[in-house]
This record gives sequence, C-alpha cells and structure tokens, in this order.
Amino acid sequence: MTLVQTQPCSVGTLPAVLADPGDGSGPRVGSDMTVEVALAVMAGARVGSLLVCDEDDQHTDSVTEAQLTMVRDGSAYTDRIRLRDVLRLRRAPGAFALSR
Repeated sequence: MTLVQTQPCSVGTLPAVLADPGDGSGPRVGSDMTVEVALAVMAGARVGSLLVCDEDDQHTDSVTEAQLTMVRDGSAYTDRIRLRDVLRLRRAPGAFALSR
C-alpha cells in the first residue's frame, strides 16, 4: 500500500515545472507509485504536479500531469510503469517523443 502525505518535505531547489517554485508543500509520493495511481492522486488533490520523495522522505524530483498523461497514452504503456520509470525516461533525450 502506498501512502500519500501532504505535509512539506525537504526540497532544496524545485524544478521549474511546479507552479510555485518557492512552495515545497503539496502532495508528495514515493517513486514506486504507478502512473495511474499518481494521476488519480493529482485529480483528487486538484494539482498539476507531485513531489517525488525517496525512501528517506527527501524530495528528489517532481512529475507533472502532462508528463504522466503522455506516458500513459504512449504505445509502450503498461499498468506496471512506475514514477521512477517516468523519471528515467524523462532524462533520456527524446524519450517522450518516442512514447507515442
């Protein structure tokens, strides 16, 4: 079972994809969460991005609804794809363009 916490986590510098870079609060999730569950959390929380934290509850990255939707709509999508997979894909040049 994956728990979602909405209290602030240690963030350092937030990526520009977040609406308010100075705000480290909001939904935070583990990298083992699936894309579908993450999209459901975003819909329920009415936010466009999630903070991704590691096992030590430290902010490591973030994902946006647009990124997750692009992956979910891609031809290679399965319900086993997790946020850590999306983050790896995002770091590969042209990865999202190939996922359609």
